[in-house]
Amino acid sequence: QVQLVESGGGLVQAGGSLRLSCAASGGTFSDYVMGWFRQAPGKEREFVAAISVNGRRTNYGDYVKGRFTIGRNNFQNLYLQMSSLKPEDTAIYYCAAARTALWTTILTASSLYDNWGQGTQVTVSS
Repeated sequence: QVQLVESGGGLVQAGGSLRLSCAASGGTFSDYVMGWFRQAPGKEREFVAAISVNGRRTNYGDYVKGRFTIGRNNFQNLYLQMSSLKPEDTAIYYCAAARTALWTTILTASSLYDNWGQGTQVTVSS
């Protein structure tokens, strides 16, 4: 099982930017499709973005398209660059991983991920 630790959350004004990171350990990073999810108070966890093992395929929730960019490197790190942030982006952001044998797999359902980080809080003030 891979262990995941998120960082980079914080308080930012509307229109600002943040970069979240997720450090993976205890597993071979290239065996996992990766994703970001978020959960706001009183709401269900929702899909934000996902990236395939080879990094060539990405998918985004409609509410973040054009503003967020997901990326991964060869050093066990996943990223989420967030720009033009809105108050409605306020949530706890979670990094997730799912083992796959296919380099182009994309997963958008949280139920398909079996490795989760502890989350990092993002707060966007108006």
